[in-house]
Amino acid sequence: MQLSRFIARRYLFAKKSHNVINIISIISAAGIAVGCAALVIILSIYNGFDSIVRDLNDSYTADVLVTPAQGKVFSFDERFDFLRDDPRVEAACGVLEESVFVQYGDRNKVVVARGVDSLYEQTTRLRDHLTEGEFALTFGDLNQVVLGRTVALELGARPAFLQPLTAWFPSRTQQVDLLNPLASLRQERLHPAGIVSLEQNFDQKYMFMPLKALRELLEYEDEVSGIEIYLTPEGLNRHGIASREVLSSLRTTLGSDFVVRDKQQQNSTLYKLLKYEKVAIYLILLFVMLIVSFNIYGSLSMLIIEKRDDIVTLQAMGADDELVGKIFTREGWMISLLGIAVGVVFGLVVCWLQQRFGLVKMPGNFVVDAYPVVVQPMDIVFIVLGVALIGWLISLLTRRLTR
Repeated sequence: MQLSRFIARRYLFAKKSHNVINIISIISAAGIAVGCAALVIILSIYNGFDSIVRDLNDSYTADVLVTPAQGKVFSFDERFDFLRDDPRVEAACGVLEESVFVQYGDRNKVVVARGVDSLYEQTTRLRDHLTEGEFALTFGDLNQVVLGRTVALELGARPAFLQPLTAWFPSRTQQVDLLNPLASLRQERLHPAGIVSLEQNFDQKYMFMPLKALRELLEYEDEVSGIEIYLTPEGLNRHGIASREVLSSLRTTLGSDFVVRDKQQQNSTLYKLLKYEKVAIYLILLFVMLIVSFNIYGSLSMLIIEKRDDIVTLQAMGADDELVGKIFTREGWMISLLGIAVGVVFGLVVCWLQQRFGLVKMPGNFVVDAYPVVVQPMDIVFIVLGVALIGWLISLLTRRLTR
């Protein structure tokens, strides 16, 4: 054991002649511990909300989305037959999307209509988020619609009502008759079958209807605005995202006429925002830890004053300024490490209790009852490294006081 470390450890645990130094050292370690515990708990709660947002987003986001490089629509024809023979592809669903005007009774609203086929009905995870009714877009020869929760509330529509919803869209082939403008509008009647709720932006924006019905409304034949591809576990990487091999194969086969994107690329803004928010939270809390760590400087300063006689004795025995400086630097770092250890353990225990028992409940109506917590090992690593670095740098400042 190095001499500086041995003496620093003795100074740390030995009783001081001035009790206030003990108190300040305890406060310093306690401050570090509280800060580390806060970092662990807050980042873990953020991870919990992050996972919920990603899960909700994944409920209506395909593993791979194919869209045209130019224009809004393209034909879903024999060029895509190879998808049926690929063992990594579970389903390839044609989707048509357009903003339409809808009317229900005396209420109306502009929404984004998504026309989907029967394969999409069988594959989508949206049925897990139904609040009323069922995710069924046909009933015999009757066309049905599934509405976002906010859309349904604003229109006053319920699956139990018999009144149909009417979707309107201007004809792409007829000229507008100024004497009778309604004659140039196409319409499609749909009966509400279900209400789905994910998050605010989704709920107030979307409705789902049969692909064939939306094509008739928009005067299309076999066109779609995109192909949503759902993959088997063989086509996904360990993060649940489409593997590079799948994306590369699709881009090579389809060529430059189409854009192929995985889940993260489809929602790049959301994923970047989640990442940057977490980094910002970490840096803000780390700055708070920097301020708290200055208690260590005060504690070491008072200890150096008390140990002046010991310093003189050590110097008389041949100790140089570097050795004396290392003693107090190491003690400051030991205070930091002690606080880090206690804080991380306490934070992990709190996270475990929240995961196990849900002690702190979520206010209002949310998708979960209690605050979600997800502990990620890399977060613990960055917390320990960040706070330890701050403690070391603060301890280094005391070296000039020993000279």
